[in-house]
Amino acid sequence: MARQPEFASPEEERAYLEGVKAQLDRAQTRDEVVATWREHYLRIGHRKLGRLLIGRPLDEILKSRG
Repeated sequence: MARQPEFASPEEERAYLEGVKAQLDRAQTRDEVVATWREHYLRIGHRKLGRLLIGRPLDEILKSRG
């Protein structure tokens, strides 16, 4: 299964990542983290998910590579 298309705007991506971060923050077990990972992996990829999981700030995650 291929990744879904990019977000329509940076604001949409930020809102989505904030929601994912909240889900990860609420996760209390390994299984909950795995379920959240599987739910969002195809949309945002392993790099952003990993950075959210270890607590990197959203601004750092959203910086464009350049």
